[in-house]
Amino acid sequence: MSELPTDAELNAVGVLKRRLIEARVLAPMLAAMSREFGAERVHAIAREVIRDLAEAQGAQLADFAGGCSLAHFAGTLDRWTADEALTIDVAEQTPERFAFNVTRCRYAEMYRALGVPELGAVFSCQRDGALMAGFNPDVEFTRTQTIMSGASHCDFVYQLRRAPATD
Repeated sequence: MSELPTDAELNAVGVLKRRLIEARVLAPMLAAMSREFGAERVHAIAREVIRDLAEAQGAQLADFAGGCSLAHFAGTLDRWTADEALTIDVAEQTPERFAFNVTRCRYAEMYRALGVPELGAVFSCQRDGALMAGFNPDVEFTRTQTIMSGASHCDFVYQLRRAPATD
């Protein structure tokens, strides 16, 4: 068997479609496991697994992007916005800071349509910080609100913790 594609390469189909496929399998599985073992514990395990996956995917994404600068990261957003999944307004983009607002999130719409809005944060939102930790651990990610939790928009800020070295 030939080498399997990386997660970064699989995102070529569009992350929204990947999350839909994942949610259609994972949501009923988590529901069944929650009945048996308790929702709190099952969701905590799912959050941990997905965070670990996202961090590994962030490292793969940096390799795929050819670097781990904020400019490299910004160049990968087309994967998350494919199929009009996100509407983004960039507020600031410098070598040290990348900030944008998501004003429409079809991920949130999809989880609501599937009847599992509580899993949207587990399956999607919580990945953002872990993905960046894998992509570039020198970048701090902050977000104070999400559409998934009922806000009007999501506010993403990626800030380099230290200035890049100059020669």
